[in-house]
Amino acid sequence: QVQLVESGGGLVQPGGSLRLSCAASGSIFIINTMGWYRQAPGKQRELVATITSGGSIVFADSVKGRFTISGDNAKNTVILQMNSLKPEDTAVYYCTANLDEYEKSVRYRRVYWGQGTQVTVSS
Repeated sequence: QVQLVESGGGLVQPGGSLRLSCAASGSIFIINTMGWYRQAPGKQRELVATITSGGSIVFADSVKGRFTISGDNAKNTVILQMNSLKPEDTAVYYCTANLDEYEKSVRYRRVYWGQGTQVTVSS
């Protein structure tokens, strides 16, 4: 089993910054992609940003130029740096990992999700 532990959410004023961290642990063979999704009240979960083990990055158009994402393959962690935050960034942010793991000598590719961390942007 794999666990994703998120940290760094909170309340911030418009224009402020927050840094979200996510660490994966457990029976990991290799992480292919890590990233962040978010879900605002009454809306569907949406992509924020992802990064592959090779360093390829995808951003949602709504956060380009304001958010950055970085990963540490050795530590199985991903960081989302959020700058110039807007009220519309308010949501629960979920860490996700697409990874390979072994279970009874069989290799599986699975997707795991964290519990989510609340980000609120308000004055």
